[in-house]
Amino acid sequence: MLRGWFEGEEVFYITTDVSHADVAEAKGANFAPRLADALPVGPPVPGRRSSVDKVYAVTNFKQESIFASAPYPMGSASRDTAYSPLWQMVKVTWAAGKHPQTLKSEEAVLAAVDSGAVTLEATRVVLNCPIVHRGPKGALPRVSLIQPAR
Repeated sequence: MLRGWFEGEEVFYITTDVSHADVAEAKGANFAPRLADALPVGPPVPGRRSSVDKVYAVTNFKQESIFASAPYPMGSASRDTAYSPLWQMVKVTWAAGKHPQTLKSEEAVLAAVDSGAVTLEATRVVLNCPIVHRGPKGALPRVSLIQPAR
């Protein structure tokens, strides 16, 4: 399981499939090029619904991914219509001379863009990364953060 961020809170997820071969290899995931078909064709249109949401990947500072949505409550009771386990990778790059810090929400990413601290690059990479645990807000059944003894 991998750790990430959503609205300032830790979330835990798995990466099973990626539409780009090099990214799939780097993440130890299945290469699934058809995932890219989930991306809308053409420029973004306000109000147009999509089956993918944004996941922010920082390129030049070590930190966990930042997710734009997460299921709540976890499991079949979730009524969050914004959540999808399919994510369009958006690269976040800290500008030269800026002091990198851990970004823990989409709002923090966008504020860093507005201040000129980071730039964003939307990619055509789609990842299947279901969020399976939200700390105190719950987890999918049979998902635990307890590590087995070695």
